[in-house]
Order: sequence, then C-alpha cells, then structure tokens
Amino acid sequence: MSKKNALIVSAHSADFVWRAGGVVALYAERGWNVHILCLSFGERGESARLWKQSNASLETVKQIRREESEQAAAILGASVSFLDCGDYPLRVNDEALFKIVDAYRQLKPEFVLTHSFKDPYNFDHPLANHLALEARIIAQAHGHNPHEEVLGAPPVFLFEPHQPEQCEWKPDTFVDISSVWDKKYRAFQVMGAQEHLWEYYTRVGLQRGAQASRGATKKSKYAEAFQCVYPRVTDHLE
Repeated sequence: MSKKNALIVSAHSADFVWRAGGVVALYAERGWNVHILCLSFGERGESARLWKQSNASLETVKQIRREESEQAAAILGASVSFLDCGDYPLRVNDEALFKIVDAYRQLKPEFVLTHSFKDPYNFDHPLANHLALEARIIAQAHGHNPHEEVLGAPPVFLFEPHQPEQCEWKPDTFVDISSVWDKKYRAFQVMGAQEHLWEYYTRVGLQRGAQASRGATKKSKYAEAFQCVYPRVTDHLE
C-alpha cells in the first residue's frame, strides 16, 4: 500500500518549522510522506544574524539556510526541496509556478499547508499563498500537460502568521501536537539564524494548546492552529 502524501508550501526556509512543524512531525510518525517545498531560503529578509558575520555573502547565507532547513526537515521526518526564487522580494515566473504544479501532480497530497491570505508585514507570505492556490487550480486543469493525471481537490489549510490579527487570519482547526513537541523544538534549535523566534513560537504552541483544550474532551499542552480555505464535505457532524 502506497504512503499518503502531504504538501507544505513555505515562502522561506524556516516558515514551516515555526508554523507547522508539529503537524509535519505528527503525520511523518503516522507513516505519511510529508514534503516541504520552500520557495526561497529567506536569505535576505530572514537572516539578519548571518549577515552580521564578516564573511557573509549571498551564497554563504543561502547555503547555511539550506543546511538548517534540511536538518530541521530531517528531525521532523519530512523531505524538503527548494525553488530558490529569492526573497524580499519573492518573485516567481511561470516556470517556477509550473514546478509547484508538478509537485501537486506528483504527490497528489491529501492536504496542503501554506501561508495566510494577507500579511502586511511580509509580502512574500501572501504571494506564497497565492502561488499554492493557483498551482492547485492549474494541477486540476485537464488541458495542462494533458497526458498527466489531474489533481483532485485536496483541502488547503493556512498556518498561523506571526501577527494573526493584522493578517485577518481566523483559526478554525486545532491540532494537538503535544506528542511531537520535542521534535518541533529540536527543529527550532537548528534554525540558528532566527533564534529570537524560539521562545515566541513556544508561547504560541502553549496558547493554542490551551485554546484547543477548551473545545475537546482531551487536554492539549501544545497545539497548532489553521484556517481552512475551502468548505469541508462530510456526512456526519459528531
């Protein structure tokens, strides 16, 4: 029996760690193939600590960020690839867009995770959202590479932005990640270029865990929150 797949479309090489590392680890432990597609390394806008080093260059910063991301993905149990589209600004041409489409068709993911629709603090994030959703639609089109099997309709969940209220992001789905928190935090520790975020996202995990516990019979210490893009279809509500 083939493994089930999940796809994470991340604007920068660390976004998936802070925002969805728990879900990545949780599903990897369940035997899923979880693939992370990073559109950039976050080499310009999210690597301030590295740029303070005397020998810093664009290529050395990119390499460090790649290595950090690969190590973090390995800790979480996922695979990772990079499109190297640059950041601040992120710019994606049709060739890169079609690579995202290829990822959809090759993986046929059961679900997709990506960024919020809005983020006035980081324009790369909503662009990643747009690309993830546009690529999903193209992957469903019979006329795009007609010899290939088209994509179905995997649900898309938006992970938590850094400033949720300013991003008009409203969570409707909580996932208990208490059992894999140790893996997520170890992945944090690999991301040395953004050490200042370790404590922040620990607090986020605890807060979402407290909120998740209010709507469930089981108490959650740590949780991740998501906003579902498309209506979910079900035959039961219990």
